[in-house]
Amino acid sequence: MAKNNQKMVEEITAMDVDFAKWYTDICKKAELVSYTSVKGCMVIRPYGYAIWENIQRILDGMFKATGHVNVNMPMFIPESLLQKEKDHVEGFAPEVAWVTHGGSEKLEERLCVRPTSETLFCEHYADIVHSYRDLPKLYNQWVSVVRWEKTTRPFLRSREFLWQEGHTIHATAEEAIEETERMLDVYADFCKDALAIPVVKGQKTESDKFAGAVSTYCIEALMHDGKALQAGTSHYFGDGFAKAFGIEYTDKDNQRRTPHQTSWGMTTRLIGAIIMTHGDDNGLVLPPAVAPVQVVVVPVAMHKAGVLEKAQEVADQLKAAGLRVQLDDSDNSPGWKFAQYEMKGVPVRLEIGPRDIENGQCVLAPRVGGEKRTAALGDTLADTIQQLLQEVHDKMYEKALENREKHTYACRTLDEITRTLEEKGDGFVKAMWCGDEACEDKIKELTGVGSRCIPKQQEHLADTCICCGKPAKCMVYWGKAY
Repeated sequence: MAKNNQKMVEEITAMDVDFAKWYTDICKKAELVSYTSVKGCMVIRPYGYAIWENIQRILDGMFKATGHVNVNMPMFIPESLLQKEKDHVEGFAPEVAWVTHGGSEKLEERLCVRPTSETLFCEHYADIVHSYRDLPKLYNQWVSVVRWEKTTRPFLRSREFLWQEGHTIHATAEEAIEETERMLDVYADFCKDALAIPVVKGQKTESDKFAGAVSTYCIEALMHDGKALQAGTSHYFGDGFAKAFGIEYTDKDNQRRTPHQTSWGMTTRLIGAIIMTHGDDNGLVLPPAVAPVQVVVVPVAMHKAGVLEKAQEVADQLKAAGLRVQLDDSDNSPGWKFAQYEMKGVPVRLEIGPRDIENGQCVLAPRVGGEKRTAALGDTLADTIQQLLQEVHDKMYEKALENREKHTYACRTLDEITRTLEEKGDGFVKAMWCGDEACEDKIKELTGVGSRCIPKQQEHLADTCICCGKPAKCMVYWGKAY
């Protein structure tokens, strides 16, 4: 492992020199993405896509454990369908990409390339929901969407990105609200348990909620540079979409009712969150749960008899135990390999050479959280590594939580916000708010930080709004954001 902050990969810009360049360097050097001839679109390369596949696999299991099933909606939305919910279409209009021709023929009606799929699900619900027996519908889909972003950056903002979008419809408001909050908890648990990222759970302000929603809930994470990143959202729609699309059902008393809906989503920006929460100047640091390779086996002096064979035997043993393992038997030097897999964020490196084999052991080097250690070869090795992977995860979470707490500031005046950020750097600011949108806008104008969420866990920092001095309604997390 790197000692005394020695850089193992010189091609990566130090994060304290240029954080944006550091981020881009990692995306390219770790072979996560490549740019394309279509501005704002990216190739997600195999290593980056493997991270997404692991995110997808874990999340999909969590969704199915809560009763959801997967569907797939079309990519195209007729303009007339998109126009049915006024607030929704206005919210997305600046980002919509349109198809105007099919082959050489001009279309009679423009088709929107989906920026999100609420209208498609509503059209489908109107066709299949007729009775209380048809409810609830707990759907999710894994698709790509297109939003014509002006400023793009790999994973964080791109014109086409991958995501999952959950869409559910319920008989009552109570059921729908419960679903909205339950899925937010699923997201928060996933970030903690799979990505080692601590998040703040809360509700968006009225001005920041999803277009067409009654209320929007979110999880917010803090990156290395003190900027916030919205890691997931969950929306309660009430019955607005159902009314716009004429969706009704007959209840048990034979009365016609309007159902209530939700939607919720996470995207490939989670990969950006992993990079900016855990990465360091040597490269990626990947949470074991989503790392494409959890253990890399590096044979040392593999030209000597029996070394490569033993390394292969160990790799096969660990694979059989369910670990994701790579054996590097290339002719690159061990030092090059150490730096390469450090940069690619592999959680554990296993070194094995002639003396190790003679002593019935190997050397384990965790990417974070400790020095090299020896481990006995044999039946207990897989268990030892599983315990080490959990240790790596726990230390990653502790470090990220420590960073968040260190850069979370309670402020009671606008001047204190400005002074604190100038002295300590960007981070979350906790401050009281009256609930007035004018104050929300003024706080951002004067301090540079916008509202991130109204956290579920409220603190009473003062009796009055930090901006206007009127009675405060709630404590808000503020911050600069990606």
